[in-house]
Amino acid sequence: MVFRKLMQAVGVGGPEVETILHNPNATPGGVVTGEITVRGGSHESEILGVNLALKTRVEIESGDEEYKSDMVYAKVPVAGRFQLHEGARHAIPFQLHIPWEAPLTHMYGHPLHGTTVGVATELEVARAIDATDLDPIAVHPLPAQERILAAFSNLGFHFRNADCEKGRIWGVHQELPFYQEIEFHPPSHYARGINQLEVTFVAGPHSMEVVLELDKRGGLFTEGHDAFSRFTVDYGSVDHTDWEHQLDGFLQQAGRRRGFF
Repeated sequence: MVFRKLMQAVGVGGPEVETILHNPNATPGGVVTGEITVRGGSHESEILGVNLALKTRVEIESGDEEYKSDMVYAKVPVAGRFQLHEGARHAIPFQLHIPWEAPLTHMYGHPLHGTTVGVATELEVARAIDATDLDPIAVHPLPAQERILAAFSNLGFHFRNADCEKGRIWGVHQELPFYQEIEFHPPSHYARGINQLEVTFVAGPHSMEVVLELDKRGGLFTEGHDAFSRFTVDYGSVDHTDWEHQLDGFLQQAGRRRGFF
């Protein structure tokens, strides 16, 4: 990375910041380490604090309108007040814990189109906060998430898109104010009833909730509608389950309840 000037709060000639991530790859519940270097400008500055802010692009519904915005969902103070002399360097090592419910940015070993996660470095100066651009973090699936995603692939589902939506899923405990939906195209033997499948992971330290939303294909005289299925995956037993068979059962059961098949 390179030093970036922070001018909004501190003015021309103020401090510059460089943030280096030792390894930008992580999993939910993991830790990213790195070092922030704050370099003094052309005059002495009083830094009130340094924070790291984890951000994700989230879709927000407001009335009949939808828009996307960068949402801060984790902020960690990494340094308190200090004096920064002209041209001086101040190094700050850090550890940033990735929330268990952090959205995935990679799947099947490739970037996941539609989702970004990044960390911004914030300097608090003179009752104002100035932030750098985002340093991207690659969030890879947990082994249990990877196994579920592999099972969908083995069943013939093809990745379509992913996004994060502000809100909460009914009946599911969430720490974050948004959730990620991973959309799939169904294979031919599901396609007669299902237009698309949306998968949401709500992970925790020992298990995760998996929420499936089936979007029914509308007919000539009928409107499409959704059906939901939800189940819990225990990390300790995930490798002892035939997930292809299990997921097919969940989909068939949810579809039959709503007359999809």
